[in-house]
Amino acid sequence: MNTVTPTTAAPSSAVPIPAAASRATAVFTCILAALAGLMFGLDIGVISGASQFIQKEFQITDHMIEWIVSSMMLGAAIGALGASWMSAALGRKRSLILGAVLFVLGSLLCGWAWSPEALIAARLILGLAIGIATFTAPLYLAEVAPEHIRGAMISLYQLMITIGILVAFLSDTAFSYTGSWRWMLGVIAIPGALFLLGVFFLPDSPRWLMMRGRERDAHDVLIRLRGDESVAHREMTDIAEQLKTPQRGWHLFLENSNFRRSVGLGVLLQLMQQFTGMNVVMYYAPRIFENMGYDTHAQLWFTAIVGLTNVLATFIAIGLVDRLGRKPILYIGFVVMALGLGVVGAMMHLGITSHVEQLFTVAMLLVFIVGFAMSAGPLVWTLCSEVQPLKGRDFGIGCSTFTNWIANMIVGATFLSLLHGIGNAATFWLYAGLNLVFIVLTYWLVPETKGVTLEQIESKLMAGKRLREIGR
Repeated sequence: MNTVTPTTAAPSSAVPIPAAASRATAVFTCILAALAGLMFGLDIGVISGASQFIQKEFQITDHMIEWIVSSMMLGAAIGALGASWMSAALGRKRSLILGAVLFVLGSLLCGWAWSPEALIAARLILGLAIGIATFTAPLYLAEVAPEHIRGAMISLYQLMITIGILVAFLSDTAFSYTGSWRWMLGVIAIPGALFLLGVFFLPDSPRWLMMRGRERDAHDVLIRLRGDESVAHREMTDIAEQLKTPQRGWHLFLENSNFRRSVGLGVLLQLMQQFTGMNVVMYYAPRIFENMGYDTHAQLWFTAIVGLTNVLATFIAIGLVDRLGRKPILYIGFVVMALGLGVVGAMMHLGITSHVEQLFTVAMLLVFIVGFAMSAGPLVWTLCSEVQPLKGRDFGIGCSTFTNWIANMIVGATFLSLLHGIGNAATFWLYAGLNLVFIVLTYWLVPETKGVTLEQIESKLMAGKRLREIGR
């Protein structure tokens, strides 16, 4: 692996630019990369409003709808598996370009789908795009963002996902008046094309350039993004030092039981996040509101309110995560989610007969959304990156990301079957019960990492401390 020391960085032809201009360039670069999160959110949200119209046109069963919904997650799992190699071999920028191309192609094919099978194939292509983007975009952001705004920029990526979901819900609602599900699915190719165009203007990641032995190019990029020779020089020194610690995740996984524990914790956290039931609501919100007694247009308007609640509640996590800590917020979130779903199940069991009861049930579903968006939604990703030791971080995060998509697929592929098999009320009680279990798992296994350096976490992990004790 190529490394560089400060003295080996060849003189550059790049001319330092004013600080204000360099800050603007860095922020613009980060915002454009974070739009990958918007593409992700659009893809998650768009199928929710379209599925009932697809089912009506093709005259297909709920089981086939489950396959159409979950095929995207299968593609995302495959894309995430290949994204690690791709981002190293092709670079972060080229990986994002490929993801954007697949996104546009998949969106257009979804709009032109001539059969349920063709729609499944198109959604699989969309999934590949999302799998590549969800791995590459946060990695790219972490490598190009100035350190004083790095956390904000990565949080912006998560926020973009929720905004994308909301925009998709609103778009579905607008097209629902004509029943144009092909437009619902196809129209997201437009922001995809704009994103593709914008990605061509992104610089390559300085870290990737140094990994390829292109120190002068890395220096030029850092001058553009930082506008200060001394800052660029220091970052090159830091990157060179980091590259002296090669990733050897698979070998470390086989050799070290403590690393296997951290990988297992990352996998468990992703299972906990997915089996809260959040994506059940994201994918099937109109069906849930139909079971509450609402008509088609009301279903989609309430689905849009779900998306808006998801966006606004994400700010709670951003504001509290470094004040209260990870575990207290997770406790609060799981309790709120269990309460919300438990009451929704109870209302469906008793029967929703009046408008007041309908609105109360919707309110409790929104309480559940708030619980997720303020806790397990963003914090699981934070914890998954914090608990992995440096030498195995890429491998550990790759395993947890793959688990996220597989669990996501299972949730999407089973919800309607659960409704038919055990009933509406029991299905929501099942997910409420799982959230109560997650409170216990959080207590026994999840560490509190607030205010603890990654080096301290790694030291305690490798010393054999219990998982919940590797934080503070």
